[in-house]
Amino acid sequence: MSASRLKKVITDSCVKAPLLTAICLMTGGIAFWGTFNWSMELTNSEDFCISCHEMRDNVYVEYKQSVHAINGSGVRATCPDCHVPKAWTSKVIRKIQASAELAHKMLGSIDTREKFLNKRLTLALRVWQTMESNDSLECRNCHQLTFMDTSQQNQNAKQAHKKSQQQQLTCINCHKGIAHQLPETFLDSEHERFEREKIACSNCHVALDHDSQPWQ
Repeated sequence: MSASRLKKVITDSCVKAPLLTAICLMTGGIAFWGTFNWSMELTNSEDFCISCHEMRDNVYVEYKQSVHAINGSGVRATCPDCHVPKAWTSKVIRKIQASAELAHKMLGSIDTREKFLNKRLTLALRVWQTMESNDSLECRNCHQLTFMDTSQQNQNAKQAHKKSQQQQLTCINCHKGIAHQLPETFLDSEHERFEREKIACSNCHVALDHDSQPWQ
């Protein structure tokens, strides 16, 4: 059937049976949207995130030992909770950006532990930069400073959260190692900076006394 003939058939059908046409279009739209949304949710699960060994054998191993995975309340924050925005538009943008990871999978960019460790700081900086630019949006899906009862926090946490409000800091500025180990090269440079700026050890190591200082 030629294109012009097909067009005429469709036009005649719309004119003769507008209700049926509307129902077909609506059903098709619902089916398309359902399939698309199902696909999105399928890629938005912890099982999907660790389906490749690059994630399963590296950052996921660390995550399983973190407070986000195991804690007294039993409430878990999984990979997509921290790395995929909730808002629809932002989520789609993140999924499009993540498609680049398929190319790196095929290229074997971090297919060994050694490659991963060598590139770890670059990968971490990229995530931290994103979270700094969106004011730690994924963290704030669960945590809000305005609703925190600091009377239930230890002295270090109280002071840190008060400081964050005064200086308009965002969650990731202080909580970079909350779910994954920090890159060794980053730790080396940070410890040098802390000593240079005379920042107390207890800012990060809560088990230490508040007055503990690395330069003493």
